This record gives sequence, C-alpha cells and structure tokens, in this order.
Amino acid sequence: MHVILIATQKGGAGKSTLAAHFGALAEREGRTLLVDADPQGSLSFWYKRRAAETPLLAKATAETLPATLDAARADGIAWCVIDSAPHNAPLQASLMSRASVTVIPVRPGPFDLDAARATLDMARSLKAPIACIINAAPPITRDNETSIVAEARAYLTQIGAPVLPGQVSQRVSLSHALITGQAVTEYDPDSRASAEIEAMWRAVSELARTFPARP
Repeated sequence: MHVILIATQKGGAGKSTLAAHFGALAEREGRTLLVDADPQGSLSFWYKRRAAETPLLAKATAETLPATLDAARADGIAWCVIDSAPHNAPLQASLMSRASVTVIPVRPGPFDLDAARATLDMARSLKAPIACIINAAPPITRDNETSIVAEARAYLTQIGAPVLPGQVSQRVSLSHALITGQAVTEYDPDSRASAEIEAMWRAVSELARTFPARP
C-alpha cells in the first residue's frame, strides 16, 4: 500500500484541496482510501457532497490512525492519502514514519516557507521521504512562473528541500470542483487546473513507487 501524507505545520496551505484531488486520481490506479486526520474536517466536508462512492473515506485521530492504516492494508487498499492536522507535530511525526512519501504544500510567501522549514527538519530527523509542492501560486504567465514562485523555489532549494517541478496555481475551478464534491479532473477535465493537478499527481505517485513500503 502506498501512503501519501500531506503535511505542514501551518494551516491554510491547501492540504485538504490536494488530498481531495489526489484521492480521485489515485482511484484510477487502484482502490484508494482518503483519511481525514484534521479535526477541521475539510476533506469530510468535500466527501459529503460527493456523488461517486469512491475513493473511500475514513476519519481518524492520533489514537486510531495506526489501526486505520493496518485495516486498509489488510483490506487490499492500494493507495492511502492522508490529510493531516497542522500544529500537531507528534501526529505528523507518527504519520511520516509510515508514509511512502510526505508531500509538503507551500504557498509562495514568507509564513509558508518558514513552516516548510520546520516540517522539513522533522522529516529529516525521521529520514522520511519528502517532496514540496508550490501550491496556490499565481498562474504561470507566458510559460514562465512568476517571480514570487521563482523566489520560493530558490529558497526551498537553498535549504535542501526537494521541490517538484511545476506548480498548482490558484484557480477558481479548483474551488468550484470541491463545492460539488468532485475533483477538478472530473469537474473540468480540459482545464489548466486539471493539467497542473494531474502533473503533480504523476510526480507524487512516481515518488511513492520509488520508495519501499513502510510498516
């Protein structure tokens, strides 16, 4: 079972948005379980509006997460995408130890970059595979990323954070899709937003396959 953890120690980075879209894409490749481990419940909010019966969803706490993952593995789940809680370092550390790869969404701004450093330090101490995604960024203009995105990418590279190529831009179709309980690849499959999400999922899923499964 490939476990994709989406984590950062700052709220508002777009974890739940990525989890919903990634979950729908993962379902194309095998049985998928979304795990809502954030007390705010944004992923569950999206799921209640979803007409499709897949992917599956489970809510979990720090106490129930190990059993949830064990049960998913025993049930033949191929992909597990976890939306974790911010400001909960012990829970994030526990999840990182079981994740195939930890995805750190980073908005191109000083507060998110600082939070990314803290999450990166935690992952390094656990020797956990990680990848940063530049998220909710200004859209690319004339095939070039904006200066603020370029600066964020340079900073992350400077501190040794592996950054996936490309970005997920701030686009209204992402929000419209979530309101209807869909992924943007279902809501507007030919859009730029859909292309960006699909490219990021391909990069994340390839990384997950690269690293050995964790217990």
